[in-house]
Amino acid sequence: MRLGRWIHASAMVLGFGLLLGGCATPSTTTTGHSLDSLLEDPVLQGATVSLMVRDARSGSVLYQHNPRTRLVPASNLKLLTTAAAMDVLGPQYRFATQLRSDGIRQGDRLTGNLYLRGLGDPTIQFADYQALAAQLASQGVRQVQGDLVFDDTWFDAERLGVDWSHDDETTYYGAQISALTVSPNADFDAGSVLVTAKAAARAGQPVSVEIYPPTDYLQLSNRAISGPGNSYGINRRHGTNLLQLSGTVAPGRQSEQLVSVWEPTQLVANLFEQALAQQGITVLGRRVMGGASPATTTLLAEHQSAPLQELITPLLKLSNNNMSEALLKAMGRQTANSGTAAAGATAVAGFLKRQGLDVTTLNQVDGSGLSRRNLVSSQTLTDLLLAASKQPWFNAWYNALPVAGNTDRMTGGSLGYRLRGTPAENNLHAKTGSMGGVSSLSGYITDAHGRKLVFSMLTNNYGVAGAQVKAVENRVALALSHWGD
Repeated sequence: MRLGRWIHASAMVLGFGLLLGGCATPSTTTTGHSLDSLLEDPVLQGATVSLMVRDARSGSVLYQHNPRTRLVPASNLKLLTTAAAMDVLGPQYRFATQLRSDGIRQGDRLTGNLYLRGLGDPTIQFADYQALAAQLASQGVRQVQGDLVFDDTWFDAERLGVDWSHDDETTYYGAQISALTVSPNADFDAGSVLVTAKAAARAGQPVSVEIYPPTDYLQLSNRAISGPGNSYGINRRHGTNLLQLSGTVAPGRQSEQLVSVWEPTQLVANLFEQALAQQGITVLGRRVMGGASPATTTLLAEHQSAPLQELITPLLKLSNNNMSEALLKAMGRQTANSGTAAAGATAVAGFLKRQGLDVTTLNQVDGSGLSRRNLVSSQTLTDLLLAASKQPWFNAWYNALPVAGNTDRMTGGSLGYRLRGTPAENNLHAKTGSMGGVSSLSGYITDAHGRKLVFSMLTNNYGVAGAQVKAVENRVALALSHWGD
């Protein structure tokens, strides 16, 4: 589902395994019979596969296998979410985070409440909150006589998606969704912190631990030590921010791991109070969580994200779940004044309808594809790929897709180590998807005659290692690069 400090679960191992074992050269000319043979691979025995290949210019069907069978798409759902967002929100859309007040200035005092209002930005970092506090200080404010209100009401209070697996709860790719959140890094893994464990040179000594952004919102139970085996791991207890560290880190080495937090808004509150204190600003009132900013408040300072047409690059290259969920709820707020996943899914369906797509075949419950309730067919995905190619924002969206065989991280993304040294290298632009028993690959590729094709391959319910299924996907993509009818 998500790149785990590279390609979600076992990036380099998976990448090289696919490179070495998944790219047997097909016949010089590919036909439908060639694809039939690839889908008869024993790896797919007992699995369900939906595959459709079409001419990108005319839309004519070149090959189909169970094209209308609805399957779990995993991160291929992000194609729907991001394309709809480019239409509904617009390429220039920016998330915002605001400092507002209902009071007045009296010297260095602000007599009313101070509101930190989040409008869903999943890219905002601790330094940005520090900059907001500095903007307030630059206006001469040193004391807030009212309350400090943290307004995350732009989105609903549903922190997790429908039927998300409990196994993902502590992972950065399963982090909670809030309109007021914070990212620990430039990959925009919002709702998480970076935990660094450093092992002493002498075995048996406790590891030292650093958390970024620096915060006392989390508690540590540290039983990890320096030693052989590299069995180190972190567990966050459900409903808490107690991090339990155990196992060993090799002497003199360090381990970095992203861990989601319970209630991101509370983490933001902790960090912003730090930022105010750093600026010498004191708050006399209470901390108020989840209060809405009155319409009569005055804007004091604001941080804006990069425009959407830029944000979709890290989102699609790195398959960022939290960014996808933020976009879905932002679309709900934009179209129905409701920052919910359901309203966002309705907005996506509205976009598809405007493109002439049949939305009765689609079931979407989140923005990222993390839920197994999402269902889509390869026909719907190829319909989307065709429709997107006719939009004014298509080039930005197309360039944001991972590119096969290109190891530059923000070019190749999740395809960076796949299909290297083949005609698909720097040719295939596609979105990957992975969950247990689910693999997907959908996008664009140019055949040997210079004709652009769109395709979608969804595979569910296989019983082998995911790398074996991705090797079949590679062979399908390679076959398409040799298409010859």
